[in-house]
Amino acid sequence: MKFLRTYLILFLSAHLASAQDTILAQRPPMGWMSWNLLSDHPKEKDIMDMADAMVKSGMVEAGYDYIFLDDCWQGGRDSKNNIIADAKKFPSGIKALADYLHDKKMKLGIYSDAAQLTCGHYTGSLNFEDQDARTFASWGIDYLKYDYCNAPADVDSARARYKKMADALRKSGRSILLGVCEWGPREPWKWAAEVGGQSWRTTFDIRDKWIDVEGKGGIGIYNVIDKNAELSNFSGPGKWNDGDMLVAGLHGKEGPSSAYNATGCTKEEYQSQMSLYCMLNSPLYASCDIREMDNETKTILTNQEVIALNQDPLGKQAQRRIKTDKLDVFIRPLENGDVAIAILNKMPSPQTVNLGFGALGMEGKYETRDLWAHRNLGKRSGWSGKILCHETKLMRLKRI
Repeated sequence: MKFLRTYLILFLSAHLASAQDTILAQRPPMGWMSWNLLSDHPKEKDIMDMADAMVKSGMVEAGYDYIFLDDCWQGGRDSKNNIIADAKKFPSGIKALADYLHDKKMKLGIYSDAAQLTCGHYTGSLNFEDQDARTFASWGIDYLKYDYCNAPADVDSARARYKKMADALRKSGRSILLGVCEWGPREPWKWAAEVGGQSWRTTFDIRDKWIDVEGKGGIGIYNVIDKNAELSNFSGPGKWNDGDMLVAGLHGKEGPSSAYNATGCTKEEYQSQMSLYCMLNSPLYASCDIREMDNETKTILTNQEVIALNQDPLGKQAQRRIKTDKLDVFIRPLENGDVAIAILNKMPSPQTVNLGFGALGMEGKYETRDLWAHRNLGKRSGWSGKILCHETKLMRLKRI
């Protein structure tokens, strides 16, 4: 009996240690986020319909298996201080919604805030971290976006509040990813993984525009790319620089994404966001209406050759090797020894580019494939051609 007891203790200890050592989010999460479309009016039926559309459209098959339910789902707390959903918006409850998604081989993310009130002035989780984490676990939640509205501005408070929630999630009995969302002012890439986060927003909310020229908060696609390009040392399996939502397919639609004179982007700009988010290992979460997604948007979001870069097991974020007024050039190693190269035209007009791979430290010739044209370009020691305004040429190279 004593031997059996000792064996069980050792077995359970090893099992728990192994579970704790498991890396959450070994690859950047992918899915759809409710905020840009549903804003402060998320509803159960809309979320379920979106899940159905994601399956039908091929989004789930392409890897987008999360639905991230953003702010304004909360209905306060019950008599025992358990956080509850708004009964009008979610009459069946959040657990039923999670079950609905799980039956479709999907996952559910939810939202809270490291203060008493969220950005939308709904119920936050400050001082209820353990209780809320247990509730989220009992509902079957897979991811928590943890915002930072109405919280102290200093970094020490942010670290402490995020660590408290991360610890609570670890003790909840369920593996729940933590997305740190303090928008970048406290440089979370330096500490968020240490306190228990798996991803962290690097900028304020993205808008449906290419670049912010006003400096009033309307972050554009290139603003995010330019920021994340400097953070490659902080990215890897289980720790991702989060560039916020993909805006492909919004086309200037009125809502949160249209604030600060955001009137939409061109096909090339949407495609560049996809290309460079995949090169830079950002989590990928679409935000357009998947139920009405046009073919152009579907082509951008479901390009499997491009997604493969984002989901590459090596998890090595691209480095920006060339930065001029006209061009950005990124290079990233892949697990099988291939290399991905992205060439972004930053100019407001087309330009002809001649780039020798030797300028990137790559001598010799490479079998080169254009990942948007799905076309082999043959054996090359460089690339030349015309790149449209804000277009990105994206290639995968194999050493001969």
